[in-house]
Amino acid sequence: MNKDLILREELAWERTRLAIQRTTLSYLRTAMYFAVAGISVKHALAFSFNDLIGWIFIGVSFIVLIIGFITHTRASKKLRESKKHIGNYVLDYLGSTDDE
Repeated sequence: MNKDLILREELAWERTRLAIQRTTLSYLRTAMYFAVAGISVKHALAFSFNDLIGWIFIGVSFIVLIIGFITHTRASKKLRESKKHIGNYVLDYLGSTDDE
């Protein structure tokens, strides 16, 4: 078995795992920005719809957070399923003959 190929696949798997974590943290950051914007609008601005707009921002924050965790769960599951294929090569063409 080619050890360099297995190592390359392991490293690619690890990079993908880190990319999934980075994406999840981006969703979390975005959700926090919307929550802070909602709280700021509710308390800092003085116009008739500030409570409504603040609650809309907070609601969007929760939606973004839920979407982020769903995306993380799905991507992590797919990544775990692909882990079993690393280094598991079967070269069928080496075992076959052309005499048939």
